[in-house]
Amino acid sequence: MIPAVVTAGDRRAAKAVYGESKVYLELGGLPLVAHVVLALQQVPEVSEVWVVGDAKRLEGVFEGRELRARVVKPLHIVPQFRNLYENAWETFRRLLPGAGPEGRDPVSEADLDQRVLYLPGDLPFATPQEISAFIRQGLANGCVYSVGLATDESLQEFYPTEDGRPGIRMAYFNFREGRIRQNNLHLVQPARLLNRGYIEKMYEARHQREMWDIVKLAWELLWLEQGGFTVLYYFLLLHIAGVADRWGLPGLADVIRKWIPQARIEKGCSLLLAGSFKMEVCEAGGCAIDIDQEEDLDIARVRFDEWKKAQAARAERLYGPPALPAPRAAAEGQAR
Repeated sequence: MIPAVVTAGDRRAAKAVYGESKVYLELGGLPLVAHVVLALQQVPEVSEVWVVGDAKRLEGVFEGRELRARVVKPLHIVPQFRNLYENAWETFRRLLPGAGPEGRDPVSEADLDQRVLYLPGDLPFATPQEISAFIRQGLANGCVYSVGLATDESLQEFYPTEDGRPGIRMAYFNFREGRIRQNNLHLVQPARLLNRGYIEKMYEARHQREMWDIVKLAWELLWLEQGGFTVLYYFLLLHIAGVADRWGLPGLADVIRKWIPQARIEKGCSLLLAGSFKMEVCEAGGCAIDIDQEEDLDIARVRFDEWKKAQAARAERLYGPPALPAPRAAAEGQAR
C-alpha cells in the first residue's frame, strides 16, 4: 500500500490564481484540493492521504460534516515548509512508521524502499482509475522515480470546440514518440533519490519561456549538476521544440522532436537525479489538467460538469469502473 502526499503549499514557486492560493478555488462546489483527496479515496493502492500546506486553511476545508464523511481513508494535514522540496521531504519523514510530529530520518531498508505517490492539489478532473493505473505501472517498472505522462490525444476533449465552446490547450513536450504532457503524478522512493534537491529546480523551471532563463538553467545542468554535454543537448532540443510548438510552428517542432527519443530523456534525468527514472503514459488524461491560469479557471467553471462526466466515462472505457466505491456523505459513521 502506498501513502499519497498532496502538495497544497502556497510558497516559493506556487502560483496564485486571482490572487488566491489555487487549491482553495472552487469548482463544482468544492475546493480543488477536495477533488484530489476524494479521488484518492477510490484508489485501492493508496493507504492514506497526507496534505501539506496552510494547515489552518486545510483543516477548515475538511472540517465540514458532509465532506469529512466522504473521506474514509486516514487523512493527515501537515503544516507547509519553505518550498516544494521541503514539503515533499518533510512529509515523507512524518509518514514513516513510528515517526512523531517532527518526523524522523529513514534508516532501515524498509524506510529506504518506501514509495510515495506525490500529486498537486489542483487536479479537478483526476480519476481514481488513472491514478491507480499509474501506480501499477510505476511499481512494475521498479524505478526510484516514475512520472506520469498524458498524450495529446487524451487531452483533446478539453480543447475549444468547433461550435465555439471555450477550452484549454496545454503545453506539451515533443518527443520522438509523440507530443506528451506531464500528468502531475509522481511515484517516488524519496530516500533512494540521491539528488532529490534538484526536483525543486525542475519544478520552478516548468513555466520557463524566456530564452535567457532556459540558457541559465542549461548552464547549471552542465556545470553545477555535472550533467554533461549530452544532457545539455537534449535539454535545449526539448525547449526549442517547445518554443516552436507554442509559436504555432508544428512542422518545425515535428522535425526537432525526431531527434529527442524518450529513452534519452529518461537516461538524462536518471543521471541528474542520481536515481533510476522512468516515464509512464496514462491514457485517461484528467490528471494533466491543472489550474494555473485565471483563464483556465474561468473556462473550467463553464465546462466543469461536461468535462467531469466525459473524463469519468473515458477512464471507465479504458480501465473499467473504479475498484472502490465512491464514499457517500450519508456514511457519517465511516468518517475518519
